[in-house]
Amino acid sequence: MYTTNPYNTYKQNSVNMASKEQLLLMLLDGAVKYTKIARMAILEKNISRAHNELVRVQDIFLELMITMDKSAGKYMEDLYNIYDFIKGELAKANMKKDIKIIDEVLPVIEDVRDMWYEVDKKIKTGK
Repeated sequence: MYTTNPYNTYKQNSVNMASKEQLLLMLLDGAVKYTKIARMAILEKNISRAHNELVRVQDIFLELMITMDKSAGKYMEDLYNIYDFIKGELAKANMKKDIKIIDEVLPVIEDVRDMWYEVDKKIKTGK
């Protein structure tokens, strides 16, 4: 008899076997997903859930900032500043439980995610 959820086992194995690029994309997909969940939680007046999801997304961007190779030049410095901006806006949205702030920062998060998908695609195809 199974004592663990097979889906959770699959997810855990996916993370353990993922490349650095795949992990980055998973994190950014999660950032979009959890930001949307936080937005919905605010609308539903579920303040605790909104707080937890916004903190989760802030933690994702903090991790991306910490692990970034800042010696890679101006591009990485600019990207670091974008991550810092996102993290700061999410903190403001969390303090105020303000959907307007989320609505302004979510497209930026989606743009960052989409940019990394494009980078990954170009690396894989060589184009």
